[in-house]
Amino acid sequence: MEHDHKEHLVRDKQAILDRLKKIEGQVRGLQRMIDEDRYCVDVLVQVAAARAALNKVGLALFEGHARGCMVAAAKRGESDAAVAELMEVLEQFVK
Repeated sequence: MEHDHKEHLVRDKQAILDRLKKIEGQVRGLQRMIDEDRYCVDVLVQVAAARAALNKVGLALFEGHARGCMVAAAKRGESDAAVAELMEVLEQFVK
């Protein structure tokens, strides 16, 4: 289901980009830790932190989608398709 999502994404775009840049730094730090043969537990803790940060980005995108795209779909009478699409992507997100 295609729709114009720019309206809600533009509001949050800079915050999402800032979070992704931070995550990029975390991943570079992980690479450095592996290169430096750092203690496994320390690396695993940082992997968990990076995963949590990515999950926050995903949740922010889900919220924007729900508040923008899904509300617009409901107004167009496309609620069932919007919910089906959301459930499909949510299933992929939680894997």
